[in-house]
Amino acid sequence: MKFSFQWLKQYVDFPYSPSELADILTHLGLEVEAVAEQGAEFQGVRVGQLLSFHPLPGSDHLSVCQVNGGDRIYTVVCGAPNVKTGEKVALAAPGATLPGGVKIGTAPFQGVASEGMLCSEKELGVSEEGGGIWFLEASAPLGSPVEKALDLKDWILEVNVTPNRADCLCVIGLAREIAAHSRQPLLYPPPNAFDGPAKSADLTSVVVERPDLCPRYVAQMVLGVEIKTSPFWMRRRLQALGVRAINNIVDVTNYVMLEMGQPLHAFDFDLLEEKRIVVRTASPGDSFTTLDGVVRLLPPESLMICDGRKPVGLAGIMGGLNSEVTPQTRNILLESAYFDPMGIRRTSKQMGLSTEASIRFERGIDPNGCLRAANRAAALMVETGGGSVSREAVDVYPRQIEPAKISLRWSRVNQILGTSLSPEEIGAFLKGLELQVEDAEPGLGRVTSPTFRVDLQREIDLVEEVARLHGFDKIPVTLPEGRVSASGKTRIQQTSGRAREILTAGGFWEVITYSFISPQILRKLRLSDGDWRLQPLRIQNPLSEETGVMRPTLLPGLLQTVGLNVKRQIQDLKIFELGRVFRPRAGQELPDEIEVLSALLCGLRGEESWDQPKIEVDFFDLKGAVETLLSRLGIEGFQVLQEEKEPFLHPGAACRLEAEGEFLGWLGEIHPEVREAFELKPKIFVFELDFRAVARRRRLMRSFKPLARFPAVHRDLALIVDEAVSAGDLLNGIRRANPGLVTEVKIFDLYRGNPIPAGKKSIAFRLKYQQEGKTLTDAEVNELHQRIARRLIEKHGAVLR
Repeated sequence: MKFSFQWLKQYVDFPYSPSELADILTHLGLEVEAVAEQGAEFQGVRVGQLLSFHPLPGSDHLSVCQVNGGDRIYTVVCGAPNVKTGEKVALAAPGATLPGGVKIGTAPFQGVASEGMLCSEKELGVSEEGGGIWFLEASAPLGSPVEKALDLKDWILEVNVTPNRADCLCVIGLAREIAAHSRQPLLYPPPNAFDGPAKSADLTSVVVERPDLCPRYVAQMVLGVEIKTSPFWMRRRLQALGVRAINNIVDVTNYVMLEMGQPLHAFDFDLLEEKRIVVRTASPGDSFTTLDGVVRLLPPESLMICDGRKPVGLAGIMGGLNSEVTPQTRNILLESAYFDPMGIRRTSKQMGLSTEASIRFERGIDPNGCLRAANRAAALMVETGGGSVSREAVDVYPRQIEPAKISLRWSRVNQILGTSLSPEEIGAFLKGLELQVEDAEPGLGRVTSPTFRVDLQREIDLVEEVARLHGFDKIPVTLPEGRVSASGKTRIQQTSGRAREILTAGGFWEVITYSFISPQILRKLRLSDGDWRLQPLRIQNPLSEETGVMRPTLLPGLLQTVGLNVKRQIQDLKIFELGRVFRPRAGQELPDEIEVLSALLCGLRGEESWDQPKIEVDFFDLKGAVETLLSRLGIEGFQVLQEEKEPFLHPGAACRLEAEGEFLGWLGEIHPEVREAFELKPKIFVFELDFRAVARRRRLMRSFKPLARFPAVHRDLALIVDEAVSAGDLLNGIRRANPGLVTEVKIFDLYRGNPIPAGKKSIAFRLKYQQEGKTLTDAEVNELHQRIARRLIEKHGAVLR
């Protein structure tokens, strides 16, 4: 925000130069980003007084003026339509220089020598007003330089006001900071009292239907005003701070907002139907034309300022075109209100409409400053436009907003800052900011924070205020003390590091996807209505609808990653992600955060080469990756069971992982309908593991097993079974037969066709028998081998081949 150096000095008499002030404000936590000098772009222009004038002979618009320049009388030929005797004017005598380097001399006009010119504001570059001679204040000293008489020299400070310091979004707020630092008094504008012919309540009424969104509404009446151009001093200050001057009434509302931080709005009272104000929320489908001429659709729950029949203002953001102040306006209803910051921010974001008023309301203004600002603005309106102000404003304030009371331990201030300040010194700092400080009990103070300091709520906030005013550079620099001990990694941290090593060694690339996803993307996974994943944890203030919920699975992020790569013509992928998913817990505010490991394969099994066939990955590549991962993590006894019914997996290629009955995860091929929903053509294979369960089962220490000293015996077993019998069931049956002697089982053949009957398949196993303590005899191996065969025949209806 921009601030005028001269305007600040009006409220506090500080001894600093502009550059010194910039340094002080920066050290106070209000960073000054730039300091720009502002002055006159002309030289030699003096204050003159128009003594007389008469028409120039032979001209229908020029006048010959006699002007007192303080040193002598000048004859000036002027073409302005507003020539008026007795007025103080800006006289550019011969030798003066105007903006752009224009030199002024003596010039003949039809036999009359014109000694200089009478200037307009636009010709001197001080404003855009160019309709005639610039009439100066009657108090301007005759003959003095205009820039000095009007104090045109100033410096503009551009201050980066942090969001928590809403009180500093005005001149008085910043002046208060300077006064506290310089120990000088803060000079407020004088209070206003009015003796108008009537009370505001006799002329209008205010009904607030939503006091939760509008806790206070002040309506002040200003009657019989004249709409005209604002005085130069007001226009000059507004222009310097980047605000366009419009007319005296609108300019006053902007001026008081910049001065006191209270946004105001002036309604043409005669355009308000039923001559009253109703504060209510918009109905669905309502639209409204704002002052900028744009018809806007109003979001539900947006707060509106209405008259007896229609909306006339978008509360806290912008007024309406149907009640704006025009040159014909004579009676003003001045609004000064306090609106709920969250409500204004919500409406502003929904409508994509941000104004100087909404910025202040969003950050929080002083609810107890509404009437003071209304009276200040009303007095300025009468000063600049005549008329009168009603005796009492209508003030709807059903529930008083009280200042915050905060306990402050004097010792705590010094403990945090490392200082040795006395309670009196600490209190002096806080009192300089207009906080009330009193002793509650020994060692404890009670601080009352005014309502304009919405950021002061806790003890630590007060400590920060003391630090700012005492000076951050005066806080002693000390090194932190404490015993630091290294702690080992948790089981999950150790396991996650090892899992990353295993997967990357297997050719996988790690990816990181967003934890925030769109709720609509979960519908693409074919989840049923009762699935908990369709009721994910919602974010209160999402950046967009595309990031509205917390992910319940890593799958959407991985599939979107595939889509991005496919669009870049990269279709051969092996990726994984180790992250958290979020499951809401009934009756609890925080969700269950679950560590999950998920990996995905698609495309070719190996790099494309002229001497290698193009073979695409399949389910067994995925299964092998999972088995390799778990085996190298030292997890024993896990099983791949063809029982998983996840709706996003292909029903013919979906399995679950278990270990001793505990669910570890799932794996399978992505369902074709899901691939179509994500616009993916290649077959995709995915697994997802509950990493907490995996970490619990991981063996951190691997035991050494020496090589067997006695030879092994191998036997083959070929069985004909139904197609429905899985190889995994047969393998598990063989391994459980005698784990001590059957040390290894491999499938080496799978055959279908003649002479195998239809609906049957032949599977051949190679079994390895070995005992640590002795060499097995043929009789022992044959007996065990036959027992295994009989067991498989009985349980699975197998036939020896």
